Amino acid sequence: MAPIPRLRDYKGPALLSYGFRPFFLFGSLYAGLAILAWLPMFYGELELSTAFAPRDWHIHEMLYGFLPAVITGFLLTAVPNWTGRMPLQGKPLLVLVLLWVVGRIAVTTSAWIGWGSATIIDSAFLLLVAAAMAREIIKGKNWRNLKVLIALGFLVVGNLLFHIEAHFFGAADYGIRFGIAATMMLIMLIGGRIIPSFTRNWLVRENPGRLPAPFGPFDVVSMAAAGVALVAWIAAPEWNGTGAALMAAGVLQGARLARWAGERTWRDRLVLILHIAYAFVPLGFILTGLASLSLLPAAAGIHAWSGGAMGVMTLAVMSRASLGHTGRALVASATIQGLYFLLVVGALARVCAAIHPAWTTPLLHVAGLAWAGAFVGFAISYWRVFTRPRMAS
Repeated sequence: MAPIPRLRDYKGPALLSYGFRPFFLFGSLYAGLAILAWLPMFYGELELSTAFAPRDWHIHEMLYGFLPAVITGFLLTAVPNWTGRMPLQGKPLLVLVLLWVVGRIAVTTSAWIGWGSATIIDSAFLLLVAAAMAREIIKGKNWRNLKVLIALGFLVVGNLLFHIEAHFFGAADYGIRFGIAATMMLIMLIGGRIIPSFTRNWLVRENPGRLPAPFGPFDVVSMAAAGVALVAWIAAPEWNGTGAALMAAGVLQGARLARWAGERTWRDRLVLILHIAYAFVPLGFILTGLASLSLLPAAAGIHAWSGGAMGVMTLAVMSRASLGHTGRALVASATIQGLYFLLVVGALARVCAAIHPAWTTPLLHVAGLAWAGAFVGFAISYWRVFTRPRMAS
C-alpha cells in the first residue's frame, strides 16, 4: 500500500500551509500585546468596551484566547501525525484563524455588541476546533488520544461557563478554575509524552547514560492524583482536603519530572526548557495547595501555573515544533535562549508579586514586560520561519 501523503499539493501562502504557522504567530503576538493592554487597565489608565470586569478580561483572554490558539496550532500539526490523515490547509485554515480573531474582537467589544453575541462568537472557535479534532481522531481510529479531546472539551465547557458567570454573577470563578484545570491536564498529558521522548532521543545520541523512565503505573497514579486534586479545587478551593490533595499531587508531579533525567540535558536548551517549564506544574500544585490551607494568596499558585507552566511550556513547544516542521535544525539560537530566560524571570516575578505585597507594583511591571517581550520577541524572531516555505532537506 502506498504511504499516505503528509501534505496535499498546496500552492498558497506558506503561512497557511500548516496549522502551527498562523496560530503560533498570531497567538504569540496577541499574548504579548494583550498584556501590554492589561497593565494600564490594572492601574485604571485604560478602559476597554468589554462587558467583562478588567480582571476577567485579562484572565479570559489568556485562558480562552491566547492558549487555545497555541493549543489549536499544536493539535492541527500533531493530530495528522497521530492519525495519518491530511492536515488542514489553505482556505479552511484561514476560516479557523479568522474565527479566532473575530472572537477576540467580540470579547473586547462585548459591551457594544452584547454579552450573548460575544458568547456565541467566542464559543464558536473552540467548539469548531473540538469538533474537527474529534472527527480526525475518530476517523483515524486513534483511540488513545481521546483523552486529549476530553481535556479540550473541558475548555469548551469552561469558556461557556466563564461567559455565563461573568454576566449573571459579575465575576467568573468556576470558569477560571475549569480553564486552568483543563489546560494543566493537557500540559501533563502532552508534556508527559513529548518531554521524555525528546529527552531520550537527545540523550541516546549525545549523552549516553541514564534515560527517562518509560511511561508506567507511576505516571498513571500521578495523573490520577492530579485529576482528583484539580476536580476538588474546581469545586471547593478553600477546603483543607483540597489543599492536601493539591500538595500530594504536586509531590507526585515533581517526582514524575525527576524521572525524566532533565538534569542531563543542559547542553540542549530546546530540551532543557521543556523540563524547566514542567517544573512549574508541581510548584503550582504546592502553592495552590498552600493557598487552600490559607497559608498563601491564591494568585501565587495560579500564576505559577499560568505564567510558568502554561507560558514557558507554550514558548518551548512553539519554538521547537516550528523549527522541526519547517526543516530547520533543532538548535536554540542565542535569541530564543534569551527569550526563554526572560519568560522564566517574568513567571517567577509574578509569583513573588503575589507573595510579597510590598513589592507587588515593581514585580508586576517586571512580570508583564518580560511576558510581553518574550512573546512579541518570539513572533518577530520566528516571523520568517512562519511565513516562508519549508526548507529543502
